[in-house]
Amino acid sequence: MVQSHEARPRVGLFATCLVDLIRPSVGFAAAKLIEDAGCEVVVPSQTCCGQPAFNSGDRRTARALALQVMDAFQGVDYVVAPSGSCAGQLKKHFPELFADEPDLARRADAFAAKTHELISFLVDVRGVTKVAARFDGAVTYHDSCSGLRELGIKGQPRKLLESVDGLTIAEMKDPDVCCGFGGTFAVKYGEISDAIVSKKADNVSHSGAGTLLAGDLGCLMNMAGKLQRLGRPVQARHVAEVLAGMGDEPAIGEPARR
Repeated sequence: MVQSHEARPRVGLFATCLVDLIRPSVGFAAAKLIEDAGCEVVVPSQTCCGQPAFNSGDRRTARALALQVMDAFQGVDYVVAPSGSCAGQLKKHFPELFADEPDLARRADAFAAKTHELISFLVDVRGVTKVAARFDGAVTYHDSCSGLRELGIKGQPRKLLESVDGLTIAEMKDPDVCCGFGGTFAVKYGEISDAIVSKKADNVSHSGAGTLLAGDLGCLMNMAGKLQRLGRPVQARHVAEVLAGMGDEPAIGEPARR
């Protein structure tokens, strides 16, 4: 159900690098959900949000990428990303990059104001209360760090998941604790990352759910990989895929059907 006082706003879909390269179905699911919410979807030519460079202290590269993104999406009413971490970079950290440059700071602030993570956009901006989808089975939901702590995303995905026919939510222990990915963190501190994701994998398994959902593909790939290495029979999917009725797609880490 959508409550709207706007006439079909134009939404620029920021697909994210991982979705584009690893899991395009998430992008198609996001586009469907946005269109179902009464919006026109456009996908400008785009590049990385600059988060890896930003987190590594390379402000020069992060700034250059931010300018490219703002140029690409200047003609839309909203910018929406199916990722809390990328949306957090666009919304929270773009303004930081230009804080000492008044003209660019105003531009970055305006860009940030129209930027949203996908599920937050559906629920908080477009007033979506339910989806027309079915998924048979129990799922458990991981609250990714950036989406939860930077953007306040917690109840929104659960609200929409509760409307999916056949689906039940089995909350894991500590769903809001980091999975150990953290982008470059997992590369720099591999042993610590593995210890964190090992605990997360145990919590996922003990939930009894057959499917793990989250809103960040990086986190999902990290957890799915660990679950597979441990031989745990849990499938990982992006929450948008289930909400868009694409829950029969091969799970993350499984070979694509031919």
